[in-house]
Amino acid sequence: MSKEFTKGATAGEGSNAKENMQETELQYEKEYETGEEDTQKLIRANEEDFIQGLIDAAEFVSDETQRIEIVRGGRLFFAFNIRPLGSEEYEKCRKKHTKFVRNKQFGMKMPEDTNRVKYQSAIIYEATIDEDKEKLWDNRKVWKALNAKKERIMNGLDVIEYTLKAGEKDKILEAIDELSGYEPNNLEEVAKN
Repeated sequence: MSKEFTKGATAGEGSNAKENMQETELQYEKEYETGEEDTQKLIRANEEDFIQGLIDAAEFVSDETQRIEIVRGGRLFFAFNIRPLGSEEYEKCRKKHTKFVRNKQFGMKMPEDTNRVKYQSAIIYEATIDEDKEKLWDNRKVWKALNAKKERIMNGLDVIEYTLKAGEKDKILEAIDELSGYEPNNLEEVAKN
């Protein structure tokens, strides 16, 4: 008989929620010794729960949002909601704002430089829920008013670049990353490596 032990993992919750989850896990966490046949029976018996868990997790991600407020000097200028992004959305933004050059030695295009400012604005734009994109970033009245101030506003990314300070963009990007399942400590570890 082999000893089977499975421990769950949580992601994307605050520290209090993690502590409560750990307490709950301790209450329900048990160790079982099972043979291969018993393990297969256990998996088959819980398969519907696993499937429903996957479906619920996918729906939770699509419904999860966070409100971002832009406050300066105690005054609320505007607010919008963000949603989590998938890996493919991050990659799409990165590719769109990366300059590629042909490497003669390898005979293929290689990334040369990513326009960090445009990339950050693209992430914020993608993470903004559609309703707020229409109200803020894609609002033609906003474009017209900003163009009257001699700014060249041609799309939603330009509005983001013009209206948000660099530090605000960094904080919004951190919120998007956390909502998307990246924990700040993990990002620091990746940056060190």
